[in-house]
Amino acid sequence: MAHTQEPEADRPVVTRVGRFVDRDAWTAEGWCKIERALELVGTRSAMILLREAFYGGRRFDELTRRTGLSDAVAAKRLKQLVDDGLLRQQPYREPGSRTRHEYVLTDQGRSLFPVVVAMMKWGATLAGPTGGVELVHAGCGEPLLAAVRCAAGHDVTMEDTEAQISRDAKRARRA
Repeated sequence: MAHTQEPEADRPVVTRVGRFVDRDAWTAEGWCKIERALELVGTRSAMILLREAFYGGRRFDELTRRTGLSDAVAAKRLKQLVDDGLLRQQPYREPGSRTRHEYVLTDQGRSLFPVVVAMMKWGATLAGPTGGVELVHAGCGEPLLAAVRCAAGHDVTMEDTEAQISRDAKRARRA
């Protein structure tokens, strides 16, 4: 018997539960975690600068050359990434030159690593050129995977996910 796939409109998505069931009773504006993350890294220039930082790029001239960004755009975005705590400036000095700053990932910036892996894996599924960079485990050489797990360690699909109003959001609404 041939397996037929559900039409996309009928496929399950995240299930809203609790006070979040009445979606129109809540607005995500101002407290949505996705929105906050996008405020920091939601531009192409921010993500490709971070990509280069993950690949070991540190110096302004290298970052602009590797990203193709103009000096003005790179300078503005790097300042924002430093101000937002994703990168920090570290002074360096070439012999005979003035002191300059290179850009180093902070712990907060490094915490984006799973997001970068997920974006690379998703990007590999899109139509376009094949090849490019692949991230692999240095210990065994196998490609990295992006996975969603609960705090107890269970792999979780979108269909097995429930969305609820967090305790923090409930407290903030009362204040």
